[in-house]
Amino acid sequence: MSTVLQFLEVIFQPLVFAFTVSGMATMGLQSRMSEVTAALMDKKSMALIFVWGWVAGPALGYLIAMVLPLAEPYVIGLLLYSLAPCAPFLPVMVGTARGDVSFAAALVPIVAVGTAVLMPLMGPLMIEGLAISAWDLAKVILIYILIPLALGAALRYFADTAATRIFPAVNVFAKITTALTPLVAIVLYWREMLSTVGSFALLSMTIFMVVMGLVSYRRIGFFGLKQNQRSVMSLGMLTRNGSVVLIAAIAMPNVDPGLITYVIMFVIASFLVAAIAARIFSKLAGGGGTGGSGSATQDRMAP
Repeated sequence: MSTVLQFLEVIFQPLVFAFTVSGMATMGLQSRMSEVTAALMDKKSMALIFVWGWVAGPALGYLIAMVLPLAEPYVIGLLLYSLAPCAPFLPVMVGTARGDVSFAAALVPIVAVGTAVLMPLMGPLMIEGLAISAWDLAKVILIYILIPLALGAALRYFADTAATRIFPAVNVFAKITTALTPLVAIVLYWREMLSTVGSFALLSMTIFMVVMGLVSYRRIGFFGLKQNQRSVMSLGMLTRNGSVVLIAAIAMPNVDPGLITYVIMFVIASFLVAAIAARIFSKLAGGGGTGGSGSATQDRMAP
């Protein structure tokens, strides 16, 4: 058994790298420049993305960290997560929620780029004693987040046929690494996960997701977005990009296992909460399904 654990410890970091790179490449291969450009030209949408992603989110994370007696690794994990909105699995949830597929397709890469730029700038300012410099954090995000995303998007834009041809293989690899990463983490860190019972760790992430989901959905309505766009924004803001946070965590020297534990637990919890929220939004969408349907999302997932 010890040999198996040693093997898993050896492969865990490369597995995280593969999980992150393949996920970002898949995201880039699914992007459509026309949709991204349209979103960038929409000043209202861009303002909402910035406010809910990097003003309200970090403010809520900071408030929760101040109120709840969290251990330092959990505080670091929560604040890093607050700087990384929008999980890569958002398109799947949008299909369930009957949200606006085009809006989601533009939101995901825009937010990924925003996270890559703002996390290195805001992280060291928000998190006292962060064991990685802004430059080192930026380099990690550039290599494992921005470059794979940009290459995938460039291939989709300049060589659409080639992008369509390689997408299935990249997507399957991304799904395999996405499934294996939390499984390996659970095997390696199950004791640390059990130790979080009574530590307010699970409560902190639950409060964050529920508040971000509810407030962004309800308040965005005042800015004239349709229900199927509000559901996309809410799902994007209550979920977090676990791959970015995990990459940042393992890049830290002598990283505390508690931080890795918190990150993995947040990934699992965000998927479950998003799945529940998507079902609720689907019912709120009414009978017609005004936005993207599940089939439309599936078409995008397999161009």
